[in-house]
Amino acid sequence: MSIEQTYVERNPASARLYQRAGKVLPSGVTHDSRFVRPFPVYAERAAGARKWDADGHELIDYVMGHGALMLGHNYPSVIEAAQAQLALGTHYGASTLREIEWAEEVTRIVPSAEVVRFTSSGTEATLMALRLARTHTGKPGVIKFDRHFHGWHDYVVANSRYSVGAPAGVPQATLDSVSVLPLEMAEVRRTVEERGDIGAIIVESAGASSGQLPVPRGFLHELQAFCRAQGIVFIMDEVVTGFRWAPGGVQEIEGLKPDLTTLAKILAGGFPGGAVCGSREVMEFLRFPDPGTKTAKVGHPGTFNANPLSAAAGVACLREIADGRHQRRANDLAAQLRAGMNGVMCELGLPGFVYGQASEFRVVIAGTQVPEAQDYDPRDLPWALLEEGMPAERARLLHLAMTNHGAHLFGAGGLVSSVHTEADISRTVGAWREALREMRDEGAA
Repeated sequence: MSIEQTYVERNPASARLYQRAGKVLPSGVTHDSRFVRPFPVYAERAAGARKWDADGHELIDYVMGHGALMLGHNYPSVIEAAQAQLALGTHYGASTLREIEWAEEVTRIVPSAEVVRFTSSGTEATLMALRLARTHTGKPGVIKFDRHFHGWHDYVVANSRYSVGAPAGVPQATLDSVSVLPLEMAEVRRTVEERGDIGAIIVESAGASSGQLPVPRGFLHELQAFCRAQGIVFIMDEVVTGFRWAPGGVQEIEGLKPDLTTLAKILAGGFPGGAVCGSREVMEFLRFPDPGTKTAKVGHPGTFNANPLSAAAGVACLREIADGRHQRRANDLAAQLRAGMNGVMCELGLPGFVYGQASEFRVVIAGTQVPEAQDYDPRDLPWALLEEGMPAERARLLHLAMTNHGAHLFGAGGLVSSVHTEADISRTVGAWREALREMRDEGAA
């Protein structure tokens, strides 16, 4: 029986739910990354490093809430904080103590954070960061980098992983205000000189998209220094890397201090929430001006900004991860997983790599080089191979095959939490071996 046939036979309840979803949801999904043919699995519950689907299968989870769950599903202190708040109310339409505590935790942990403004998502955070930057500099132009993902709003969707060509529905005037560049300082300098209107440069801190294509060594330092010299607002998108690469994100590891940082995912402990934080000088454009002054004010409503439930969970989560032990454990487990998966590829003689940064892993089954049984720094791997990735059909079959064997990947890769175990890693490597054998038998690897 083929990989896809096995998947279909194992998941009749998910198939039925997908047919039902297709009647009321475009393509039957609520997030582009959850779309998979012939249908996605539907989850019913989760705990720790596992979730259970509608057909009762137990899956080791490497989606981890799209990266939001550094502590895994239902971490006790986070859930207890949320439950306590739930009993008190979910939305007051008023300021709360929890939002102050949440902001205090962010400023304590994130090196560049002097002031914080909460949003409901990472997309909203990058939108706000760009508006603040344009207000501060008086310049409308933005530089982003090829295939770097900063959400789905108009100013960042061009040449992201979701829109390689001209994005549908975005006005040309908006696209013209953004220059999409390779990760090359010469191109940055040339563009700033030629345009003369660049007020902001935004970068995914670990590379596009959060590590698939890594940032070259030293690039972020050069970029920060250049922005300082030119009076350009330097924005580090740490929506994925914040609190995961280290408590203070990539900027803590690299010793950087961006003007603005965007955050989400781990920030809210598995609940909806994002934030912009950074220098008081730039963030103060959100302040209400003193009476009689004419200082510019960036407007920012938002019904669910810093809602009590997200704030309570966020405070509990940030206090739990602040000392770095959860990050160190997840990073160590991810390194074990990457090395083990590469060892299987070596054993089977399949070309490609499993690589990643911090607690993530990414799979490329392509090229001609068979990996050794080790972990790889993506900056030392062939750029062209990482950029091309593997054929979409191969990635699809890999996802199905791994699901059949009890491991739910996030696309062609995933994220490890601090509550995964060595046994989970061993079991996943075994699932990987079986999935690759099946793909090879089908001529797909």
